[in-house]
Amino acid sequence: MPRLAFFPARIKGLCLIKPFFAQDERGYFLKSFERDAFLAHGIDMDIQESFETWSHKGVLRGMHFQRKAPQGKLIRALKGRIFDVAADLRQGSDTFGQWEGFMLDDEERCSLYIPPGFAHGFLVVSETAQVSYQCAGAYLEEEDTGIIWNDPDISIQWPLHMVDSLVVSPRDRGLPSLREFLQAQQASYKEEPML
Repeated sequence: MPRLAFFPARIKGLCLIKPFFAQDERGYFLKSFERDAFLAHGIDMDIQESFETWSHKGVLRGMHFQRKAPQGKLIRALKGRIFDVAADLRQGSDTFGQWEGFMLDDEERCSLYIPPGFAHGFLVVSETAQVSYQCAGAYLEEEDTGIIWNDPDISIQWPLHMVDSLVVSPRDRGLPSLREFLQAQQASYKEEPML
């Protein structure tokens, strides 16, 4: 069986993964995960959660992460098309505060691997989108947080021209900027680094 294809991104740790895909008169067969293949490319995922979202065009979810014990994520658009974004929040990283965006859709069927220490979000640019998340590491509700999607310091270039209007949840609209988040972290977690 042909192998998965791995394409490292500009920011170290991010990786676009093209699945094995075969189609004939019966339909199709797709393999998006193989532990040994992932390990061979430096991705060690102990998947502990798997969930999906379904959203309308213009829905923006993000930018989310877990303060302590951050999770790695494998994201794929099962239906529709999204602009998926990962922002590097790893302390000491050469690319701290930088972001990278990827179009994920149900035609290319690629997954995006996001290692622990990144904020994640996406914008739905098709009429609807169904998105799959597989997460490595335990979910800790009390550590679940994020930063505002339009943070001026990170300056993500969302393709807003591709949507008629933007739908952001009250929770996501109320998230702090990265600067505000780091200031709050210094006050409350002085003895322990964030990510």
